[in-house]
Order: sequence, then structure tokens, then C-alpha cells
Amino acid sequence: MKRHIPNIFTSLNLSSGCIATVMAFHGEYLWVVVWVLIAALFDFSDGFSARLLKAYSPLGKELDSLADLISFGLAPSMTVFHFLTENTYRISSNSIIIEYLPYFAFLLAVFSALRLAKFNIDERQSDSFIGLNTPANALFWVSFCYGIVHDAPMITTLLVYTVLVGILLFSLLMVSEIPMFSLKVKSIKLKGNEYRYFLLIFTIGLVAYIGILGITGGILLYIALSIINNKKQLA
Repeated sequence: MKRHIPNIFTSLNLSSGCIATVMAFHGEYLWVVVWVLIAALFDFSDGFSARLLKAYSPLGKELDSLADLISFGLAPSMTVFHFLTENTYRISSNSIIIEYLPYFAFLLAVFSALRLAKFNIDERQSDSFIGLNTPANALFWVSFCYGIVHDAPMITTLLVYTVLVGILLFSLLMVSEIPMFSLKVKSIKLKGNEYRYFLLIFTIGLVAYIGILGITGGILLYIALSIINNKKQLA
């Protein structure tokens, strides 16, 4: 029975991602954030339980990637698609652009799939990541879309262009060769976990201060700290 427990968590991750996608389709950005966070919790739980119970399996590895593609690839893409559908008219009055430009958002899903496939065959990523991981990418986009719709004074032309550029940038980050540290801790000691603890404290403080948009800031800090850490190791 215990060998099935990780796969149960993975299936719950997948189910949460499906619900998040439906919420995105209806423009319920808050619930998208909630369900993506729940999916991330189940994603952590499947790996933790697999290590704890020593219940690794090829099936579980493949199922995990398929679940992640829905929860952290399709759900954020649908969120951005909905945002662009509602706001592309701000940058163009051309009916063709207004109708078809939002589909650019699904580039995030395509590169999430490439990132997950790359992860499965890359033996360098056992303790850290090469490129931005899909949960971080997903959390950035769903929190960002919620924040700019609910917390921004107004959605400007510049903001819409920023989203379009961000789609391309984050897509490339996912398949980049930039080393990024994992949030998994092998010990609770401060030494060796300085960046992780700083990121955690900063993100919690930012969320407490500005709300859900603080998750966006936390992801940006995670990327910056990973780049700084990589440069220090190369020095």
C-alpha cells in the first residue's frame, strides 16, 4: 500500500491543477493562486513521501511530470491568457491582434513541458535546478496576474507589454543553463541554508505587507539569489 502513497499525492496535485485551470478560465485569479499553492503542497508531499517510504517508481516519475505540466504549465498559461484576452485592446485596436495575441500565453505551457522533459533526463539536477523550475514559474504568474488586476491602480499599456516580454523571458529561463538552488533542506542549520532562510523570511514579510503580490517579489528574489550564488561559486 505504501508504494501508492506518493502517486496519490501526485494525483491530488494533478486534480488541483485542473481546478486552478478552470478558475483561470473564469477569471477567478484568487482561487487560481489558492489551487496552485495547494498543487505545490501536494507536489512537495509526493517527493517527501517517496523519499520517506523509499517508494520510488518509474511510473511515479512520469506521473509527477504530467501532473506538474497541468498544475504549473497549463494553469498559469490559462491565467495569463485570460488576462491578455481582457486587456490586449489596450495596446492595439486591430481585431486580429486582439483575438489571437492572447494565445502567446501558451508559450509558457510549451516551455514548461520542455523544462520538465529536460529535468527527467538531466542527471545534474538531483540536488539543485538548471533553469527556473515550473512551480516557481507558475507561482510568479498567478500571483502577478492577481496582483495587477486587484492591486494595481490601473492596467496600462506598459503593463500589458511587460506581460508579453515576461512570457518570453520566463519561457527562456525555464530551459536556460542558469543553476538555481533547490528549496529542499537537508538540515535546519543556518550554514548552507542562508539563501533559503533569507528568501523564506523576505517572502513571508512581503506577503504580510502587500498581500499575494508578495509571492511575485519572492520569486524574483529567488532568481536573483540563484544568479548571485552561482557567480560566487564560480569566483
